[in-house]
Amino acid sequence: MEIHNKSSETDFILLGFSSRPQLEHIISAVVFVFYIVTLVGNTTIILVSYLDSQLHTPMYFFLSNLSFVDLCYTTSIVPQMLVNLWGPKKSITYGGCVLQFFFALDLGATECLLLAVMAYDRYAAVCQPLHYTVIMHPVLCQKMVLSAWLGGLGSALILCSLTLKLPRCGHREVDNFFCEMPALIKMACVYSRVIEIVVFTLGVIFLLVPLSLILLSYAVITQAVMRIKSATRWRKVLNTCGSHLTVVTLFYGTLIYMYMKPQNTISHEEGQFFTLFYTIVTPSLNPLIYTLRNKDVKNAVKRILGMDKHSDKV
Repeated sequence: MEIHNKSSETDFILLGFSSRPQLEHIISAVVFVFYIVTLVGNTTIILVSYLDSQLHTPMYFFLSNLSFVDLCYTTSIVPQMLVNLWGPKKSITYGGCVLQFFFALDLGATECLLLAVMAYDRYAAVCQPLHYTVIMHPVLCQKMVLSAWLGGLGSALILCSLTLKLPRCGHREVDNFFCEMPALIKMACVYSRVIEIVVFTLGVIFLLVPLSLILLSYAVITQAVMRIKSATRWRKVLNTCGSHLTVVTLFYGTLIYMYMKPQNTISHEEGQFFTLFYTIVTPSLNPLIYTLRNKDVKNAVKRILGMDKHSDKV
C-alpha cells in the first residue's frame, strides 16, 4: 500500500479534455477511428513498398520511413490517451511520461527532416531526370534517412535533458492529453531563458531551415514543370509533388504555429486543437493523400492482390 502511494505521488495527471467531460466520449471515438486509419494506411504503404519490386525506388523508400515514423509517433501517444479518455484515471507514470515526451520529440524532428529529404528527391526526379538514378543512389538515400533519424534523436536528447531538469515544485498536472514539451515547461515553477533560446534555435534548425529548403525545391520544380510539354508527365509530376506539398503544409504549418510562437500567447483550447491535429489527424491523412493521388501505389496493391491478372483475363 505504501509503495502504491509513493508511486502515485510521482505520477503525472494528464488533464486532457477534463474541462469538457461531455466531449470526452466523442473525442475518444474520433481519435480511435483516426488511429485505426493511421495503422492500416501506413502499414499498407510499408508493406506495398517492400513487396512490390516496381516501388523499390528512392521516393517509396523515403515514404516507407515516413509511414514508419507516423506509426511510431501515434502509437506513443494514442493508446495512453484512449485509456485516460475511457477510464476514470487520467494519470501516467513518470517513466511513461518521459518516454512519451522523448519519442514525440524524436519522431517529430525526424519527420521534419524526412519531409525535406523527400522534397530534394522530387527536385532530382523532376529537374534532373536523366541523372536521377546517379544522384539518388541507394547509399546516399540510406545516409540521408540515417541523418534524419540521428538528427531527431540528438534534438530529443537535448530538449528532454533540459526540460526534465526544471523544478516543478510539486506540480503534477500536465495541461494536455500527452506529455508534450510546451505543457511540461508550463509545469515548471521557474522561468528558463536557456530553454526558450534552445527551443527557438532547434525550431529554426528543424522547422524553418527544412521548410525553406522545401519551398526552394518547389520553386525550382515549378519552373521546370512550366516547361514540360507532355500532358501525361505534367500530370504525374503534379500528383506526386502535390501530395508531398499537402503533407508539408499540414505538418509544418501546425508545428511552426505551436513551437515558434511564444507559449504565453497560445490559449489552452487553441493549443489542444493544433496538438490534436498534428499528432492524430495528420499521420492518418498522410497515407490517404499519397495513395489517393498516386496510381503507382494503387497499381502495386492490385498486383499484390492479384487483381490486375483477374482484370486482364476478363
